[in-house]
Amino acid sequence: MSDSNSLIEKIDGLKIKYQEIEKQLSDPDVMGDMKKFVQLNKDYKELEPIVKAGEKYKKMVLDYDNAKDLMVNEKDDELKEMAREEIALLEEELPKMEEEIKLLLIPADPEDGKNAIVEIRGGSGGDEAAIFAGDLFRMYSKFIEKRGWKLEVTSQAAGTAGGYKEIICTVSGEGVYGILKYESGVHRVQRVPQTETQGRVHTSAASVVVLPEAGEFDVELNEKDIRKDIFCASGPGGQGVNTTYSAIRLTHIPTGIVVQCQDERNQLKNYEKALNELRTRLYNMEYQKYLDNLSSKRKTMVSTGDRSAKIRTYNYPQSRVTDHRINWSTHNLPVFMDGEIQEVIDQLQIAENAERLKEAE
Repeated sequence: MSDSNSLIEKIDGLKIKYQEIEKQLSDPDVMGDMKKFVQLNKDYKELEPIVKAGEKYKKMVLDYDNAKDLMVNEKDDELKEMAREEIALLEEELPKMEEEIKLLLIPADPEDGKNAIVEIRGGSGGDEAAIFAGDLFRMYSKFIEKRGWKLEVTSQAAGTAGGYKEIICTVSGEGVYGILKYESGVHRVQRVPQTETQGRVHTSAASVVVLPEAGEFDVELNEKDIRKDIFCASGPGGQGVNTTYSAIRLTHIPTGIVVQCQDERNQLKNYEKALNELRTRLYNMEYQKYLDNLSSKRKTMVSTGDRSAKIRTYNYPQSRVTDHRINWSTHNLPVFMDGEIQEVIDQLQIAENAERLKEAE
């Protein structure tokens, strides 16, 4: 509790900032400037948990000082005993609260609150890699459903023996990117493939890339820079899909980035989804620099540029899943593949928080 005064000073400074933002948010001029209003609202939400935790902490410090005072000046034995009990309890609770506040005071990754674009691609291993990419997609779908988030597929290429050569989707909800970002990297599977007649265990891989979705105010997109092509959608969905010119391909001329969407029958909806993805890809060209710097410091994070980093192995014969970044294992592979991945994400967050605290010191 030695540094309680400096912590309280920091908390009080942030509380003043929090109250100023609160005032600004009700100012008609600010409400008229959408970009500014969105930013202030974001800052306000980020400060809220710090201010609440800070008030709780300040009360605990005050209670501790009062109890100490009672121990010195009180004659009544019963009251002294109550004060002694309170001191013992607070001496245990205060350091935990201080750790919590120190962590809250480290600026969060501004991207954590965003929606995410998730890309899963079958890697080495041919048909079996595509089947495994399909298994990973199912695992994430189940996890997303459990979290109450929304998943929308923007494009997919089916594997010849099942699964996907590639599938790209948008996941929206509360704090999606901050949770799914740990899934970026190469996922390796060891099992007897359905296509194997000799019963031998093969190793295949699929890569997962998770990108924070760019908001409307994150990227200035100039319509003159975008070439739009409309073509016939192909693939699953019956004859209706093949006969309508609803699929959209967008090319960003300055960077050469190409995105396409053919998931909806409605051309306008496909255009909106493709535009959203293009915005995200442009945004992530900048974000990549930040991520490369971060991943060199933190083992929990794999930069999206480092597609070769193996983060996890799924060993079917031994029913074992191992995350190599934190040496975490579970021997309940079927349950994990059914979307029960929260435990490993919690462990990765704990490891990252420890790394963040070390950086801050």
